[in-house]
Amino acid sequence: MDEINAKKSRQALIYMAVIMAIVFSVWNVMINNFAIERANFTGADMGDLQSVREIPGFLAFTAVFVLLIMREQTLAIFALFLLSVGVLATGYFPSKYGLIATTFVMSVGFHYFETINSSLTLQWLPKEDAPAFMGKVIGYSSLAGLITYIVVWVLSTVLKFDYVIIYTVSGVLGAGMVIHLWFLFPQFDSLVPQKKKLFLKKRYWIFYLLTFLKGARRQIFMVFAGFLLVEKFGYSLGEITTLYLINKGANIVIAPIIGKLIEKIGERWALSIEYVGLVLVFVGYAVVENSIIAGSLYVIDHLFFAMAIGIKTYFQKIADREDVAATASVSFTIDHIAAVVIPTTFGIIWMVSPSLVFYIGAGFAVASLVTSNLIPALPAPGNEFIWSAKKFTV
Repeated sequence: MDEINAKKSRQALIYMAVIMAIVFSVWNVMINNFAIERANFTGADMGDLQSVREIPGFLAFTAVFVLLIMREQTLAIFALFLLSVGVLATGYFPSKYGLIATTFVMSVGFHYFETINSSLTLQWLPKEDAPAFMGKVIGYSSLAGLITYIVVWVLSTVLKFDYVIIYTVSGVLGAGMVIHLWFLFPQFDSLVPQKKKLFLKKRYWIFYLLTFLKGARRQIFMVFAGFLLVEKFGYSLGEITTLYLINKGANIVIAPIIGKLIEKIGERWALSIEYVGLVLVFVGYAVVENSIIAGSLYVIDHLFFAMAIGIKTYFQKIADREDVAATASVSFTIDHIAAVVIPTTFGIIWMVSPSLVFYIGAGFAVASLVTSNLIPALPAPGNEFIWSAKKFTV
């Protein structure tokens, strides 16, 4: 890829991330309040909804078959359009099964895009620049999310717009931006032809395990942390939106710093810092009785998300370049194995003991901490984990 196309490809990655941030942020920030206020959801209902939302993630491996007939860049654009359509339709179906249907459509677009976007990022970026650029992308998407949350707050709290209007406007805007994206950028060629079949490689096992554990922890955060704030502490849509504004505002500054930090200290140390922090956060969720402290934990939890860049850059360093697209598809399925099961089963646990849900989350974080410390200081093909090289790398 020449210098001009390399620059344009980075701009395309940023633009796609911005579209995703705008459209998904609207769905995400309103879904708990919309489900409770309009569809009369219980914790078990929310668990069912989130389990359905994760089914397309579990089936993300099918993206590799779609790539037999469609280029990765084209599939990413189509997925963003499908996401926008799903979000647009959300407000028109305020019932359990209506929300399940619109959420499924939205989720197909979301997960296919995330799968292909991850693959394109690892293919288009050189290894030495990847962590810093990924942090930069998170910063841009956080800025887009921040502006979106401000607009949602104004529309819902000040102007008293109905959920239907907000969901519709965001879906139409997203679809329009996707069409603009399609005509704005050329098709970029992959530096290395990608394998169009599914496979697992033994030497990638740490990447697979960290991905699985990340998916399990993320589900507990996505499904139950926000629900805790609304159900137990009575957070309004305006207050939830305020927390999202704080999260995005912090990420604008912190995510690029985290990317550079990973370049400096390496994946093992960066991930260890994340997992120690998550253990403390999940235990905090389990015992918190103060609404302000609960909201603070929610913000801290979200800030750790950027550290997960380390999992992707670890894989980029150990992987064969032709494996990236297929492994991105497989890894999203691995990420969602627990995601399909946890929302429903943990929704049942929630009805008995909400604290137990978060204690189990702390257990997942401990397992991630142990696994991350098997990453060498200098991961590379042939040196994927501490005892994989001819001599230990510390």
